[in-house]
Amino acid sequence: MSLRPVLPVLRAAAESCSSSRRLAHARIRNYASEAALPESKPSTYGQPLFQTHPHLLKQDELTPGIRATEYERRRKHLMDSLPANSVVISVAAPIKYMSANIFYKYRQNSDFWYLTGFEEPDAAVVLEKTSTSKGYRMTLFSSGKDSDKEKWDGARTSFHDATSIFRADEAMSIQDFPSHLKSLTSLYSTVYVDLPPHATRKGRPAKSLLRYLSPAVGPRSEYESILESLSSARRKSLAPHVSKLRAIKSEDEQRVMRAAADISGRAHAKTMRFTRPGIPEAALAAHFEYLCSLSGSQRQAYVPVVASGPNALIIHYTYNNQVVHDGEMVLMDAGCEYNGYASDITRTYPASGKFTEPQRDLYSAVLSAQKMLVSMCSESHGLSLYDLHRKSCELLRQELRQLGFDLRSGDLERCLYPHFLSHPIGIDLHESSQVERSSQLKEGMVITVEPGIYVPPTPQFPTHFHNQGIRIEDEVLVGKEHPVVISVSAPKEVVDVEGACQGLLGLEPL
Repeated sequence: MSLRPVLPVLRAAAESCSSSRRLAHARIRNYASEAALPESKPSTYGQPLFQTHPHLLKQDELTPGIRATEYERRRKHLMDSLPANSVVISVAAPIKYMSANIFYKYRQNSDFWYLTGFEEPDAAVVLEKTSTSKGYRMTLFSSGKDSDKEKWDGARTSFHDATSIFRADEAMSIQDFPSHLKSLTSLYSTVYVDLPPHATRKGRPAKSLLRYLSPAVGPRSEYESILESLSSARRKSLAPHVSKLRAIKSEDEQRVMRAAADISGRAHAKTMRFTRPGIPEAALAAHFEYLCSLSGSQRQAYVPVVASGPNALIIHYTYNNQVVHDGEMVLMDAGCEYNGYASDITRTYPASGKFTEPQRDLYSAVLSAQKMLVSMCSESHGLSLYDLHRKSCELLRQELRQLGFDLRSGDLERCLYPHFLSHPIGIDLHESSQVERSSQLKEGMVITVEPGIYVPPTPQFPTHFHNQGIRIEDEVLVGKEHPVVISVSAPKEVVDVEGACQGLLGLEPL
């Protein structure tokens, strides 16, 4: 794996900007002609599909970047992994409200979306294990067509299209879900139930399942009684089984995640150029989000951290409400969500465009450790996340001692580097809830590598490093022999970071 500076790459990218603009205009003209096709506006489906959004999806894709056959493969692999006489039940995420009837932008339940690609609320899926070559029978429950409701909320997918497009064996109204569920539970010896994480108690699924659907679907007591009738021996958690599948990214997923990382990486580079002393942290956060949205991102993957100067000592500083001063560094931890997949990148850079000598020394120490850790992210190394974290402590301790830190027991882990090195990433930003940190890394996993050093203004540490917080985070695709950094579009070598800040890479802030 090459870890050379990205300066030549970004310069070449800048030189191709004019041709890219011409291509973009050509695409816009194509979209204009495609928009004249029947059923383009308004859509007759509850989500973008190739029939109505050919600028977002290819003909064989069910969701942008993910083919319909991929979703079928996921369901088959899941059902093949479960014992005979099993049934899987997964429900859509509820609509969440800011206040009263003011709703947030909808985001589907991750496991439900992973298995179905269906993006509407008030939905559920039932997968019954069978002995057929397909391996399962799929019933998709949804709202179906409702002209009065669609006048307010937009189109919903018809039951016919739910079977033909989402490849369900049968599509039914969500109103029929309780009665169908009740009849199913008596037929199968094991029921795998998918619930939102907050709905579990000590690892066991909560008794109420359908409370996460719209209250209009039916009384909660009816749903509760259905699952209460199941013994704990029959009711199993679905999440651990789906997480095993989600841990290894398919080629489709890898391409989408690379695109998400490219969008975020370029936004990091351009935000470096946009930064200047006197600018509010909030303006940098807004600029980053704007750039991501302009490139097609649907949302931010998490609340960004834009920490200037001593604010970087706060690991999850999300206030972003102070002003960047001359001579400070900015630690920006930000990433977009694109076509269902998260990105997660952290960069630390000088607000003035050039590191001071102490800033450069500490930054180079963290960067040296980070690059060494990235090189270990292959299956052939046989390491786990715990192993990588232990090595990160060893490397950072060596680097700091070379800079004159007289480290006592606990100084590093409790004070200077209090967080874990890594987490899996994919549809969710942190796909760690069902992943054992002690398990060895496998080819196809995507993890973050994010060592950091945060020096408080206390006497035991060298004064010229006081109030400096530096974290460098990349997304890494674990390979058989070699890793691949998929967040490579974000500059991290000293020369590239300073070049991005000073405009020497040919990139403008917009």
